Amino acid sequence: MADQTLDEIADLVRAKNAGPFWMTLDVFLPTDAAFDRVCASDVVDPEVVAALYRANAADVRVFPMRALRAIKISFPRPATQGSFADRDMHSGQQHVLLARIAVPGDEA
Repeated sequence: MADQTLDEIADLVRAKNAGPFWMTLDVFLPTDAAFDRVCASDVVDPEVVAALYRANAADVRVFPMRALRAIKISFPRPATQGSFADRDMHSGQQHVLLARIAVPGDEA
């Protein structure tokens, strides 16, 4: 299986506001195998997420939810919601960076 981007594997990758100070990214996977593949990749590595979003890795929270085949990733917003520096008030466009990350294929 070849490498694919997360948006090629997932049913849905979305970003949403989690209050004025936090942002959340949600990844919904179609199968248990896809969930396992993504969980074994850099997608769930706080260092990788922090680099993508210019956040502090110690502040990145990753919540894999196997029963739902979903992964929730949360971290502080770079600017308080609604402030002068806020460029995306609802964090609705922030999923793109995560969606484009490469997920390695199986080496079998």
